Amino acid sequence: MLRKTARSARPERPKRGPHVAPLANAVERNRELIAEVLAGFGAKRAAVRFGASKALRILSEQVPELLYPHFDFFARMLGHDNHILQWNATITLANMARVDREGKIEAILSRYLDLISGSNMITAANAMRGAAIIGAAKPHLVKRIVSRIMRVEHADYTTPECRNVAIGHALLALDALADLLPDRRMARLFAARQLGNRRAATSAKARKFLKSREPNSSR
Repeated sequence: MLRKTARSARPERPKRGPHVAPLANAVERNRELIAEVLAGFGAKRAAVRFGASKALRILSEQVPELLYPHFDFFARMLGHDNHILQWNATITLANMARVDREGKIEAILSRYLDLISGSNMITAANAMRGAAIIGAAKPHLVKRIVSRIMRVEHADYTTPECRNVAIGHALLALDALADLLPDRRMARLFAARQLGNRRAATSAKARKFLKSREPNSSR
């Protein structure tokens, strides 16, 4: 049962389906459509709500500046009770970090990183993925972000196996950010502790992380 849960518990990733991708492209061409797609979040049909949120997530990867005026709308979605809308907003906000000139990411960062230690492992995985995107865009936040990511080791998820899966996602995020750290010792110690992780995929990520940062490594 745990194996099935762990295998299916993956962070939400962009899926350019037959309807979502054209919608994102249409909005990119016609900015006036953004308001209409945002209104889709309040639709009765779940397919419309989810399609709107995915389309704007895709758009945030391509032209985040188009969505930046609506930053506060997506920030409110961090606390949404629908996880799919929450997960899409988590990544959308992260993608806007590279155009954030008003410090809006900094203003919500504590609330954003709190998702890592919450009870839902998929929410935590999306938050760690997004945090890595934020750190790459705003290197001055990396030390703070990495410190919070490493707390996943002691987070309380539904099962111990869920925590092991989340640790695997933490290692991926650390791998993306480690080269921006002035001191990588804490990240290496975190990875070293996972060499004996009971989840094979997670221990493999730990070995890969450490191997890529050996003294004779090209990285």
